[in-house]
Amino acid sequence: MFTGLVQSLAEVAKIEARPPGRLIVLRAPSQASQTRLGDSVAVNGCCLTCVAIEGDLLSFEAGAETLNRTNLGKLTPGCHVNVELSLALGDRIGGHLVTGHVDAVGTLDVRHDDQQWSTCWFAFPPQLRRQIASKGSIAVDGVSLTLVDVEPARFSVALIPHTLAHTTLGQLQPGSRVNLETDLLAKYVEQQTSAWHTAS
Repeated sequence: MFTGLVQSLAEVAKIEARPPGRLIVLRAPSQASQTRLGDSVAVNGCCLTCVAIEGDLLSFEAGAETLNRTNLGKLTPGCHVNVELSLALGDRIGGHLVTGHVDAVGTLDVRHDDQQWSTCWFAFPPQLRRQIASKGSIAVDGVSLTLVDVEPARFSVALIPHTLAHTTLGQLQPGSRVNLETDLLAKYVEQQTSAWHTAS
C-alpha cells in the first residue's frame, strides 16, 4: 500500500528483455539504502517487486500484462519515473490510499501553464467514469491528486510548483500517456451499487 506522495525521481538506467517481460533497472540513490530484496516499490504508480540491488541501482521485473496495461512498456534508458516505497503500519498517510494496481492508461489532453502552476486535463477510458468525482482522489503516475472538474471523458487537476518540480508530471506534454488509479473506496462503492442494481 502507498500514499501517492512521491519520494523521488529515479532515472531508468537500463531496460533488458526478459521474454515475455522486461527487467527495469532504476538508478535510485534516495531509495536504494532503504530497500530490501522482495520489497514492493511504486514505479510511476505501478507496484513492482525489487529483484536485485547493486549500489544505487534497483531492479524490477515487469511481466507482459504490466507492460501492456501501464506506461512502463514505453520506458527507455535516461527517462525518469516517480518512486515511492511502500507504507509501514503506523506511517502517516498524507495523500490517499493507493494500491499500486493501475486501472488504465490516460492521456494528457490539455495543459494550461500559469507562471509556475499548471492545470492539466487528462482523458480517461469510459469504464472509469463512475469511479471519478470532482473533489475526489486519483493517482496519476503514482502522484496523489485531487480532482477539480470532471467531464464524461476527461478530468482536470491543479498542479502546484512543488509537484511539477519533483515528479514526472512537470515534464508531461499533450499526448503523454500516464498511469491512472482511481480511489479505492470508489471502486468498492461502484462494485456494491452495481451488484445491488443487478440483484434488484
